[in-house]
Amino acid sequence: MNKNRFDHRKYKPFQQIDISDRTWPANVIKEAPTWCSVDLRDGNQALIEPMSVSQKKKMFSLLVEVGFKEIEVGFPAASQPDFDFVRSLIDENRIPDDVTIQVLTQARAELIQRTFESLKGATKAILHVYNSTSIVQREKVFRTDKAGIIEIAVNGAKEVKKCAALQGETEWTFEYSPESFTGTEVDFAVEVCDAVNEVWQPTPEKPSIINLPSTVEMATPNIYADQVEWFCRNIKNRDSVIISLHTHNDRACAVAAAELAVMGGAQRVEGTLLGNGERTGNMDIVVMAMNLYSQGIDPKLDLHDMDRIVSIVRECTQIDVHPRQAYSGDLVFTAFSGSHQDAIKKCLDVYEEGTPWEIAYLPIDPRDIGRTYQDVIRVNSQSGKGGVAYVLASKFGFQLPRWLQIEFSRVVQKVTEELGGEINPDEIWKLFNSHYLNNEKVISLENFTIEKQEGRETFKANIEYFGKDIAISGEGDGVLDAFVEALKKAINIDFEIMEYGEHALGQGADAEAATYIQIRCEGRRYSGVAISKDIIASSLNAFMGAASQLLQEQQAAA
Repeated sequence: MNKNRFDHRKYKPFQQIDISDRTWPANVIKEAPTWCSVDLRDGNQALIEPMSVSQKKKMFSLLVEVGFKEIEVGFPAASQPDFDFVRSLIDENRIPDDVTIQVLTQARAELIQRTFESLKGATKAILHVYNSTSIVQREKVFRTDKAGIIEIAVNGAKEVKKCAALQGETEWTFEYSPESFTGTEVDFAVEVCDAVNEVWQPTPEKPSIINLPSTVEMATPNIYADQVEWFCRNIKNRDSVIISLHTHNDRACAVAAAELAVMGGAQRVEGTLLGNGERTGNMDIVVMAMNLYSQGIDPKLDLHDMDRIVSIVRECTQIDVHPRQAYSGDLVFTAFSGSHQDAIKKCLDVYEEGTPWEIAYLPIDPRDIGRTYQDVIRVNSQSGKGGVAYVLASKFGFQLPRWLQIEFSRVVQKVTEELGGEINPDEIWKLFNSHYLNNEKVISLENFTIEKQEGRETFKANIEYFGKDIAISGEGDGVLDAFVEALKKAINIDFEIMEYGEHALGQGADAEAATYIQIRCEGRRYSGVAISKDIIASSLNAFMGAASQLLQEQQAAA
């Protein structure tokens, strides 16, 4: 007998931190932390297809433009492409004077030496070294004890210090991560980091960075904040250490965890634009920075052109952005609900420039990031179905059902990929019109009659089928059902209607009806769209549009 594997009893709750006098709940974030982008390292290693050199350069330029002063650019000891990219940044003088690049390496001598080799000639750099310290990693991966873990960390720290002394032309900052910090006993994490700092001897004028990664998010954000506050209280020489965060999104709380941990004493945050990263992703710096912005705090990042940021990140990562992703999604400032639209309009009507922003349903002024609440969404090859659907709805009145949104967005994407750029709303409409409304149809209705008896419809008509006139007749529970039965008998095809939708285009007695139909035959689906002032004619024409696609395909295969 198969046992249901969905069994919560195999998991144990995460233990709380013994810190009864915690202070972070009463703290308020008053200034932005130091940001470090890891898009080119952690983000890049999480991609199905890692970025090309040109994509990396474009991403690096974007990060500089947005305002990052610390950028992790790779793991040069792990791969030749990463090594070569770091070298290209240095050799081609692509690093601005006010930007410090960061590179990652494991705490292994040969990898540390290779990492320093990649950085020869850099004006300044952050050397980020790590080894895993968690209980699971110690016991099941490395099969060693705490002393063994400390030895790895200390030996790595010594090698970093030695190699840095040999490259004195570079201004070095050392960073250490007890990887899997969230799965490490906090007292042991402090012990390891103190041992590393004992080697590096940081000072208030030249501090080290201790990064506390939520490599796997294991508990609620308040637990992480407790861990960070406990660590900040107990590490030696706190004034000589910058506490950094690196949260992942396994529980979908990476932003919240980072915000609470900053309240717990952290000064620096690592993350990626739009949250790309392993598994469910890294902390989304755009979201956290905009959260600060919405509270009147300067985020120290320039996010005024959100569409451009999203477009470049999509291009470089080949990952779409959910239309409802906070701040950056295509639809986050779009209201489809009539009551929401009305409330927004009334608030905007009385809003005065220069006064505090207090608009229903809009936490920030969309114009601050290059949008409006009823903006025409920019659509290109990276745009999702939401953007295409919004254009057709807001400008032309077509409320595409979800299945048609998906289908037509693929049509648009193919065209934009061929164009290599954006497609404007009028071009989208022309494409929709030619693909569905005015496409070639091999079947058309000449005339028809409908008779209703005992709840059943009898449909009789003459159709033109591949240029031939055919008389058809059928019965069904409605006009469309009867027409379908008549057609099946007359031309000997078998299919079923899978989806049907309709709505009025506009208001009043003269409003046209839009109808959407999808049929299925032998596992393939075909869609039809039609508009008419007569709802019956609209339904029949939509069906014939879908049937024409099917029939043309069958004829081509014959």
